[in-house]
Amino acid sequence: MRGWLFAICLVVSSGAAFAQEAPKDDKKTAEIPDPSTFASDHTLRLKETTIKYKTVASETYLRDEKDEPMASIFSVSYVRDGLNDATQRPVTFVFNGGPGSASLWLHMGAFGPKQVITPSDAEGVGAPPYTIRDNQNSLLDVTDLVFIDPVGTGYSRPLGDTEGKEFYGVNEDAESIAEFIRLWLTENGRWNSPKFLAGESYGTTRAAALTEKLQGGWNGIGLNGVILISAILDFQTARFAPGNDTAHLSFFPTEAAIAWYHGKADKAKWNNDFAAFVIDARTYAIETLAPALIRGSTLSDAEETQIANEMSAYLGVSAEWIKLANLRVDPTRFRKELLRREGYTVGRFDGRYKGIDSEGTSDMPENDPSGYGMDVAYVAAINDYLTRELKVDFTRPYKVLTGEPGSQWNWDMNNRGWPSYVNVTPWLGKGMRENPDLKVLLASGWYDLATPFFGAEMSLYKNGVVLDRVQFDYYDAGHMMYLKEKDGEKLSQDVRDFIEAAH
Repeated sequence: MRGWLFAICLVVSSGAAFAQEAPKDDKKTAEIPDPSTFASDHTLRLKETTIKYKTVASETYLRDEKDEPMASIFSVSYVRDGLNDATQRPVTFVFNGGPGSASLWLHMGAFGPKQVITPSDAEGVGAPPYTIRDNQNSLLDVTDLVFIDPVGTGYSRPLGDTEGKEFYGVNEDAESIAEFIRLWLTENGRWNSPKFLAGESYGTTRAAALTEKLQGGWNGIGLNGVILISAILDFQTARFAPGNDTAHLSFFPTEAAIAWYHGKADKAKWNNDFAAFVIDARTYAIETLAPALIRGSTLSDAEETQIANEMSAYLGVSAEWIKLANLRVDPTRFRKELLRREGYTVGRFDGRYKGIDSEGTSDMPENDPSGYGMDVAYVAAINDYLTRELKVDFTRPYKVLTGEPGSQWNWDMNNRGWPSYVNVTPWLGKGMRENPDLKVLLASGWYDLATPFFGAEMSLYKNGVVLDRVQFDYYDAGHMMYLKEKDGEKLSQDVRDFIEAAH
């Protein structure tokens, strides 16, 4: 489709052999089986309506210019039956992030026809069996759904002599998913359907990149909407490196919100009004903390002490500790410090969760209680659902969140060769300016210390984004806001309303 498709076809030779085609490895090609498809028919009682739909769990092969398979992308598609004109029916392509994560989280937690149930109060799921039920938050009443596992995740994998790293990168990943979407639209006759992208975490990075890969050029695929769930668009807002104070500003309101949740912020100062508190935390980050961090060591001791005391009222940790940190509160250390005297750490993906470490003097948590508190239920649910209900009979493991893609990821999105922070927001802004109908939804949890809400806001407030076509929605949970039942319902309704309004 783009560079990665062409690069695979180049042959470097010398002498008389230069003009000759490289010999075809028939043995290697013969080892690649035909793509597998597992189709079945189902019904779902959703909002007092019985929906009949076809499920297709299948492999799609990406091919080079010689029509040789390069990679297999596994997806699960849900297409509603009985429609007179399928072209009027929206289709939403859904993926998670990582990079290196399969799509099970949004699939089994948010939008698919089946849902695994987790405690809403941020307690761990414990041991199996887990409850898997028909999902009343599914979006099948308003859109067909295609859940995509990028190469190296789920059942998706490179094929033949192709290496995974050819798909591991900001551009490489987006181009492979764009090619998958093109093939899916062609094979299903849906080129004229309204089209939406829905990504979570790094999936929002992918979604923004896809607006460029899909809409750019003369072979463009127009989009109606982009749904950003727990967004990370400009990585400068989330990378804690010396000299990068943007990340500290980005995380401050989320740290404050988590302190409020655990009763550590000075609630009386804000008359127990959380909404006013969060607004004030944003303002404080911009108007007070940002100038202080810029001034650095030129602040007087009295000024630094005053700011540390003010931050302590927001963050619920001591002013002395904040001052020792030079006013720069690292979120990982914050997770350990906030409830240290109660014997707990707090979660990264969801600061509502509490964990117990083996000892209390470390400056880093042992693990993330919002990760191990729910992941086993999702892993059990996706494997049970695919193998038992959809009859997918692969014996290779379903890779949930593997470090392989992330460890080899090419973060050079502009191919300039010099160090820079990844920022895909300009691509999203360009897509909105060139497509006057393209709308964006940002869904953020207050307690998300992985992709904080203020960082996403900061990214969207600039970079050429058309703000009057951006919908901002917030939730009383963390990165995976659908872990909390009421917020899962709210997310579903917010996205449903967005899709209905955007086509």
